Amino acid sequence: MSPADAEVQRRRWRALVDERLPEAASGRPDWPVSRNHCFARILLDNACGGPWRESVAPPAWANMPPERLDVALALGEAVLEGRQDLAVLNHRSLLWRRKRPVPKPPASLPGDGFALRRWRLADDAPFAALCADPAVMRFFPAPKTARESQTEARALARRFDEDGFGPWAVEAPEGFVGFVGCWRPARPLPLGALLGRETGLVEIGWRLARPAWGRGFAIRGARLALADAFARCALPEIVAYTADLNAPSWRVMERLGMAVVGGFDHPALPEGHPLRPHRLYRLAAADFLAGDAA
Repeated sequence: MSPADAEVQRRRWRALVDERLPEAASGRPDWPVSRNHCFARILLDNACGGPWRESVAPPAWANMPPERLDVALALGEAVLEGRQDLAVLNHRSLLWRRKRPVPKPPASLPGDGFALRRWRLADDAPFAALCADPAVMRFFPAPKTARESQTEARALARRFDEDGFGPWAVEAPEGFVGFVGCWRPARPLPLGALLGRETGLVEIGWRLARPAWGRGFAIRGARLALADAFARCALPEIVAYTADLNAPSWRVMERLGMAVVGGFDHPALPEGHPLRPHRLYRLAAADFLAGDAA
């Protein structure tokens, strides 16, 4: 990014948090905050995946990496447009700062021949190997470096502290083989036309090492995670989405009882990218619990 572009980005940020959001707050009594520094805290924390001062030196507007500031700007625009729930973003920020309690998750969820458990530092190496495997990552834009995998592992593990639920590590007899579980989307997605809302969304997903394929961990692990999310966390609905090309994943979604809602283009991928067309699925708690009862 050129110095001129960086200056334009910073001006957009100051206008967003100092003027546009505070002005909008005067007509939104349901918003949890109304001051500029509170909006900045919420957006910057959510862009950084934790308290922004842990990774960025103040002042944030001058030192935030441009790609993170872009995420913060996108979140702010989505709040103004009603596509992001400011209360949810604020709740996550306060949870990260240890200002709010969360429903305590169990240490593990036992399955038949496997378990879902909380993440450990020892999972870093096998997770990095999994994320570097071109076969595992064939429906992602590219495999991940070890550093990128470690950053993602920390963010996934922190979800439990943020929301009380998250993507569980899958523990097989041979050890860590991937993850499966639920989390709130970190970026705004164009799902409003399909769902009738774009706020309060929780998605489910999974990523497993090749030796774990064909052993039922995705479906059985997802059912354990869904049961916990719907019962302990009282979530009303879970969504899932994947590239149209990713038949293995959308077949798992269908076997879980999820219903396809429609298609959308993923905004993080450019026009013409083969993975850009996505399909969206949803599952209501009532339908899942009714299926379990039957």
